[in-house]
Amino acid sequence: MRKRLIAIPANAQEQEQKWLNLEHAATVEVTSEEKQFPIESSLSLEDTQGWRAAAPGAQTIRVLFDEPQDIRCISLVFEEDEVERTQEFVLRSGGPLRELIRQQWNFSAPSSMRETEEYRVELSDVTILELTIIPDIGGGAARASLKGLRLA
Repeated sequence: MRKRLIAIPANAQEQEQKWLNLEHAATVEVTSEEKQFPIESSLSLEDTQGWRAAAPGAQTIRVLFDEPQDIRCISLVFEEDEVERTQEFVLRSGGPLRELIRQQWNFSAPSSMRETEEYRVELSDVTILELTIIPDIGGGAARASLKGLRLA
């Protein structure tokens, strides 16, 4: 067996993921937001507190791109450390919108308080990306939240 050690540059992962700066590339629509947790904080490239809805129930976040985008990676992070619940989210793109991903997650402290999803996709000329969050499929009074949304 032959073996070689190879050096990987420290910024190799950063070179692989060129996250879109949504603050400059899109307009965002949201059905509701709590004043202390605005939608911008979940879309920022910085690590922040994230977004939270002002009211319980299903919420929609719609990203409207200034110019059509090719998307190869979608990263979503949700956190919940207060209410045990089963959340469902649906991600759609296009115009007309078509469903890309539908996912459920059970939040249960202390072992299951963070959901991190990263999807490799091949989407071309995307003008709209829509995320609908049903914070509690059981109909409870939980409020939707989103720690982070990144697109590459």
